[in-house]
Amino acid sequence: MALPIPGKPVRGSKSGIPVMALFDLLGRNWAMGIIWHLNERSRTFRELQEYCESISPSTLNKRLQELRKSFLIERTVTGYRLTTQGKEVFHLLEPLGKWSKKWAENFK
Repeated sequence: MALPIPGKPVRGSKSGIPVMALFDLLGRNWAMGIIWHLNERSRTFRELQEYCESISPSTLNKRLQELRKSFLIERTVTGYRLTTQGKEVFHLLEPLGKWSKKWAENFK
């Protein structure tokens, strides 16, 4: 699966409008989990692998590459961390996480 790029066709949008490109990226396995986990602090590959218990090393590596190429995370001497844009995305997702807990009450 190619890296979703605004302006290019992505899942759900032939025109690749930016929000659809972002949804395509964030909808990939573990992408949001990695962003969520990196909000706390920098993490090594091994720490991320432990957090994402069922992820294969190749999938984790691919997701990290995609998030780096999308300017949401960066690699440092201490591991991986969110960029300024990555932190902005996290802060946009955080209220959705809270809202989804209320929404989930409908299904109990």
